Amino acid sequence: MTPFDYIRPATIAEAVAAAATPGAAYLAAGTNLLDLMKGGISRPTRVVDISRLPGLDRIEALPDGSVRIGALVRNADLAHDAAFARAFPSVAEALLSGASAQLRNAATVGGNLLQRTRCSYFHDAASACNKRSPGAGCDARGGENRLHAVLGWSDACIATHPSDFCVPLVAFDAVVEIEGSGGRREIALEALHRLPDAAPERDAVLDPGDLIVAVRLPAAARNFAAHARYLKLRERTSYAFAVVSAAAALDLDGGTIKSARLALGGVAAKPWRARAAESLLAGASPGLPAFRRAAETALAGATPSGDNGFKIELAQRMVARALSLAAAGTPARVPALPASPFSSTAGALHVA
Repeated sequence: MTPFDYIRPATIAEAVAAAATPGAAYLAAGTNLLDLMKGGISRPTRVVDISRLPGLDRIEALPDGSVRIGALVRNADLAHDAAFARAFPSVAEALLSGASAQLRNAATVGGNLLQRTRCSYFHDAASACNKRSPGAGCDARGGENRLHAVLGWSDACIATHPSDFCVPLVAFDAVVEIEGSGGRREIALEALHRLPDAAPERDAVLDPGDLIVAVRLPAAARNFAAHARYLKLRERTSYAFAVVSAAAALDLDGGTIKSARLALGGVAAKPWRARAAESLLAGASPGLPAFRRAAETALAGATPSGDNGFKIELAQRMVARALSLAAAGTPARVPALPASPFSSTAGALHVA
């Protein structure tokens, strides 16, 4: 492991200044960073511990109906917050489907957004990886790549973004608050993550020292609470990342879809918002014919990046299934196996 300086700033301003130094990395819970450091994948020369910064561990209901989630809020605390789960049930379900209970108790909201890909070639220091070492090449292109991207990939990188939490956030137009050397700014979460073009090593649009301080869900996302689901297919039901996932939400007016929200996970280097499919659903009658058309539209630009052509049809089926479950209504209880297509038994109450 590379020797590094350890700094624990007392304020956000001190943290931003300390992390603006080349080679610096933020540390919150460390559930991703420490693994990368132990494996020699990440070699920061300065670790800036933000875990005790004040004011970043709150879930706040704002006067306009939106909700502000501090970057240091734990995943488990957010998923089990009764008011939050009532208003945004698919986000809570996505959180509960990720990692293990122990990791959810430690991992933070901000860290979840910025976790690195789980591509095995990225995590293998002996493999060529443009994301880890720019210009080295991409061994995944000719290797074991059945779980890799089918949307937005390039010859430089075919990795996927691993977050479950980000998928419904993108669907609901979440906004990220960022503190940087130039002050505070906001960007849509959909614009936070980058596709692997000329700089695949850059996962996000953040500048050196930029610190995510909060995520906001707009009040309009509450309109979908009665018909919102997150669905995740994985190679084993627990403690695994998505092969394909889908967040689907409908605002119904009688027998008509007023508006829809749809995003996919496990298919690209960023959570993938399916806006054309959403537009197709607006004004349609909820049912399999409309949902299958939307699924085809959502994957219209998909192409295999290797031995993963099956993911395109799989993603279409997941979209149609997620939309069907959303149309049937948000269950009063989180499924016993959150987000699993194989779970039909109710589990924990949204509201204890």
